[in-house]
Amino acid sequence: MADSVIIAAQADLPVTDFIDVLRRSGLAERRPVDQVQRMAAMLANSDLVLTARAHGVLLGVSRAITDFQSCCYLADLAVDRAAQRQGIGRRLVAETHRLAGGDKVSLILLSAPMAMEYYPRIGLAPLDSAFGRLRRS
Repeated sequence: MADSVIIAAQADLPVTDFIDVLRRSGLAERRPVDQVQRMAAMLANSDLVLTARAHGVLLGVSRAITDFQSCCYLADLAVDRAAQRQGIGRRLVAETHRLAGGDKVSLILLSAPMAMEYYPRIGLAPLDSAFGRLRRS
């Protein structure tokens, strides 16, 4: 199936499709998926939304906020559990980074605890110099 997966930018991804793939990936437990307006605003205010589809079926999504010159925050990376371990997440990250500006742009993200071992395997390094104020709802 991996060779039939098409990665493409999709600025008009329906919020229902976004929520559905978050649920199928397991990421929904860390997102306000029961607040449809909030989820729609998250999509609308993103600079890059990429999808991974095979035969028209949505298998994954990446959502990023970037200035296309210096930094790109990868806010969401979700791949349907049934399609994981096929390189889809790796391809979504690579294409997101390329479209955001490639090597001139720093790609940063917050990892879900269950994905901490995944990101080094696809070439991302842990950052010791990051700080934040995490959301409470």
